[in-house]
Amino acid sequence: MTVLGLATATPSSAADTDERAVLAPVQAFFDGMAKYDSAAIRATVQPEGSVALLRKGKVVRMTLGEFADHMKPAKDRIEERIYDPLVRIDGDIAIVWAPYDFLVNGQVKHCGTDAVNLVRIDGRWLITGIADNSRDTCPAR
Repeated sequence: MTVLGLATATPSSAADTDERAVLAPVQAFFDGMAKYDSAAIRATVQPEGSVALLRKGKVVRMTLGEFADHMKPAKDRIEERIYDPLVRIDGDIAIVWAPYDFLVNGQVKHCGTDAVNLVRIDGRWLITGIADNSRDTCPAR
């Protein structure tokens, strides 16, 4: 995953640092996907957290641990990129809301919106839930 844009408003230095701290595990999660590295994905999540993927009108559900275990090495290069993430933080909870595109071997396969929930435990942000939708008609980026 690549974070390709930040909000147009200029946040304070502390807010910018906080937002980057929240975005770091999201980036690491998608980097782990790109490497088919289930251990790297697990390092960013609470395994009992949830995944809800909306695909063609159906919801595909699993735990974050199951999602990580599903990532087996494959020959295809995959990459998920988010754009202009909206980050909201209140104490030890945060959400990232962002448009994304998903590429297979450099070609956009689908796009949509990612919604990622996080909690801060012992000073470390962990993903507790991910939901996304998916469509095949994607804007050029």
